[in-house]
Amino acid sequence: MFIYLDLDLQIYLIFGGTVAQRLELVLHTSLSCFLIMFILIVPTELYSYTEEPEFALNRDYFEEDFKTHGIWRRWTELSVEEQRAYVMRLLDALEVTDRDKRLKVARAILYLAQGVFDECDTEVDVLHWSRHNVFLLYDMGIFTALLELLSMEIDNSQACSSAVRKPAISLADSTELRVLLSIMYLMVETIRVQTEDDRPEWKIAHESFKNELGSPLYNGEPFALLLFTMVTKFCSMNAPHFPMKKVLLLLWKTILFTLGGFEELQEMKVRGRERLNLPPLPEDSIKVVRAMRAASPPASAMELIEQQQQQKRGRRSRRPLVKQDSLDTYNERDPFKNDDARDEEDDPEDTDSGIEGEVDPLDRDGLPWAPKCPEKNHNPYIIMFVCVCSDTETLVGLPRPIHESVKTLKQGEEEIEETPVEILYLGMLPNLSQYVIALLKLLLAAAPTSKAKTDSINILADVLPEEMPITVLQSMKLGIDVNRHKEIIVKAISALLLLLLKHFKLNHIYQFEIVSQHLVFANCIPLILKFFNQNIMSYISAKNSICVLDFPHCAVHEMPELTAESLEAGDSNQFCWRNLFSCINLLRILNKLTKWKHSRTMMLVVFKSAPILKRALKVKQAMMQLYVLKLLKIQTKYLGRQWRKSNMKTMSAIYQKVRHRLNDDWAYGNDIDARPWDFQAEECALRESIEKFNSRRYDKNKNWDFTPVDNCLQSVLGQRVELPEDFHYSYEMWLEREVFSQPIQWEGLLQNP
Repeated sequence: MFIYLDLDLQIYLIFGGTVAQRLELVLHTSLSCFLIMFILIVPTELYSYTEEPEFALNRDYFEEDFKTHGIWRRWTELSVEEQRAYVMRLLDALEVTDRDKRLKVARAILYLAQGVFDECDTEVDVLHWSRHNVFLLYDMGIFTALLELLSMEIDNSQACSSAVRKPAISLADSTELRVLLSIMYLMVETIRVQTEDDRPEWKIAHESFKNELGSPLYNGEPFALLLFTMVTKFCSMNAPHFPMKKVLLLLWKTILFTLGGFEELQEMKVRGRERLNLPPLPEDSIKVVRAMRAASPPASAMELIEQQQQQKRGRRSRRPLVKQDSLDTYNERDPFKNDDARDEEDDPEDTDSGIEGEVDPLDRDGLPWAPKCPEKNHNPYIIMFVCVCSDTETLVGLPRPIHESVKTLKQGEEEIEETPVEILYLGMLPNLSQYVIALLKLLLAAAPTSKAKTDSINILADVLPEEMPITVLQSMKLGIDVNRHKEIIVKAISALLLLLLKHFKLNHIYQFEIVSQHLVFANCIPLILKFFNQNIMSYISAKNSICVLDFPHCAVHEMPELTAESLEAGDSNQFCWRNLFSCINLLRILNKLTKWKHSRTMMLVVFKSAPILKRALKVKQAMMQLYVLKLLKIQTKYLGRQWRKSNMKTMSAIYQKVRHRLNDDWAYGNDIDARPWDFQAEECALRESIEKFNSRRYDKNKNWDFTPVDNCLQSVLGQRVELPEDFHYSYEMWLEREVFSQPIQWEGLLQNP
């Protein structure tokens, strides 16, 4: 029994990985009752439902061209050499000047990349031949030819000016671009995903294509920069016919392929720490989160009122304990029955309500995370060391932070490794602000909470048909298609931004900080909060899909008659993994923007995010709850004692599921960092440091006027240091841990330097 899943929808935790890793995750998400022998990614989200008639058009052009060359056998019956010879003819035909002929040839190539579905009996066969054909197309150099055609279409000023003048853009205006982008997406996504039974030449092609996409081989820039240019050109209203959904999906998968997913990021962290002789990571965050269990959400005001009424009538008011394993085993109760969208900031949590359920297995033996100690709690403490001799080099007896500081002072000019992340950042840097603003504009336009405005960008260019629907059934189908289209855009943008933030942070902290600051300045924080200010359970369980129209099902099987009832029913899944994936990504982005940033944390308070985030806890999924609780934790000390007193169940959940940091009194609100909110000063100071970093590292002129650095050990240790107010509280404990308990070879002072 073979089960082919669209893992773009299912895998919200791993952005890549091997088939075994994907299989493990699927087994973890309630599908263990099935025999899963093989898993491939099906590109259902690449196509809109309005594009379904074009599948037959691709097949017809292919068969017409096939017979023109005197080939009367089927594609699947040809030898590999015969297939290569035919692809070479297609490659030559792509160079003709006639636009219509080029489009027909491109459609024939797309039919090959789609798996010659007319010659297949099952979806398994379609996926098999799609993979075979894609590697063949890449080996014959089709991607490079497509890239040239894509560049021509992007620079086609006539098409752009025609689209700008049109009162309404439809699917027909982006035909050439959609065909080219679809082929390129299928090639990138198919070659990106590796399987255990891949041929040796396919594994070589995987590495070759990965290096090719990440290198500045396309006009001196990586391929992703060309796609970023398409995004900014679309958002500036200069090219309203660009199919943004396909562009964003291809951009996301290109970044994912060239830079790596979360599994690769974890491996990079481990290798980086080994290279710098740092201690290993205390745990793998992905594994810890995967082992967590979801908890029941805090009780709503309506539930508490009902409990009080039951108590007055003398009934027992205990809520039943519900076992919560994961979203897809959610019980038969209506999840929206008590889901009100009112402000719950002041809703008290009764002692018999709140985040409850069975005891978390992680809590039986202890907390899930290893605690950490913030750097600010031990770095500023400096012990003055006076040496009787005039030695200014010996570090014997000095604490570890002093050793690290001296090592940093003595380091020379840094060597910049030409990694794919570094190449991408260097290419994005001149127009980074434009890229960020464009992505957030698209995210805003696709958000379900956004209202249509006459001056907003039109993201529906590649979903609206030429002729608008005339029947109720056609209108319902188009409505589902439009909503699905927006959900996919949100998914692609959220995944793309999260990947960029994580990779830039690992590559260099200032690269992460500049992208974060651009996001903050472009109002990303209120935008994400606005996104979550909706009935989040309705969004998570949206039914905006028509399974019989998904590719390759619609190409292999006969189309049943669609009815209004079947469209309203949607798919069989109780939850939409696509939307859950997007929500988790957006929460993680919000966490990265606000972590350790006092002024940005205060923005969460000012925008009244607590009730919005608290409503998001209704989604009974452990990973999503974790990132909601993290965002609540960092602002609890600013919400007041009454809020903490009224939300003790939420406070308890934070304690159970979020990592603890020593000396972090988040639950009491008396932290010394609870200072006045000075957003401008903090961001300006950070901006100054970022500009110095970019100037030092990337300015080709290098005519800097830096103040000389004092790297004399005796002079540095002789400077007066302003110690924090609470220094005397923890000084003795720090002294015991960092000095007295450390073995010191004092005889080293007697040795000649």
